Amino acid sequence: MAVYRFRVSFEYYDEVIREIDFKSGQSFYEFQRIIHQNTGYPVECSSSFYVSNDHWYKGQEIAYLPTRKKIDDGVTLMEQAKLLAFIDDPHQKFYYTYNFDRPYYFQIELIKILEEDVTANYPIVSKQIGEAPKLVVLPPVATDELGLLALDDESDDLLFDPNELDDAEELDLITRTALSLDEDDSEQGHEGEHDDEFSTEFSDENEQESSDDYSKDDDY
Repeated sequence: MAVYRFRVSFEYYDEVIREIDFKSGQSFYEFQRIIHQNTGYPVECSSSFYVSNDHWYKGQEIAYLPTRKKIDDGVTLMEQAKLLAFIDDPHQKFYYTYNFDRPYYFQIELIKILEEDVTANYPIVSKQIGEAPKLVVLPPVATDELGLLALDDESDDLLFDPNELDDAEELDLITRTALSLDEDDSEQGHEGEHDDEFSTEFSDENEQESSDDYSKDDDY
């Protein structure tokens, strides 16, 4: 059986490279697993390989944990897809999107076809350069005493990137901020009532003192 050697690199991290050897009869699911065993990323995320051309155009999709719509459309599953069925070029390329919720992108290229080593346990990482980037973990939402989004004093930038929020997180943030603002408005309203009472009392006293002054003037 032939052995394929692929070069795997992160799309935005050119300095991170892996070369991995596979038997031609192995599956894309095994390809995905060896990538994430090496990077330390969790495997159980919705992800896909795409058959690609020299310009990294995404063609046929090979999916893991696909959506219901993709299943209904007949998407190819990684567990059922053998590498040899998708190799049409001695420099065949694949584009890989890991975790559609917070994606990382990989470019994969066939660089060599080898003889199988019957003593080897494939897949094998034959070359490793650079450390994989750390997965992004969303920090707690930073707010000030009014419940507003806290800003960095020096840059006036948000302490987190709202573009990284998914719909549920964004809705939760908006709800918590609105509730905090409502509570603050309510407290300010009660404080205003106390101020009005104090102002009225103070005003009555002033009017009384002013009236007494006028009476003394009349005596003169």
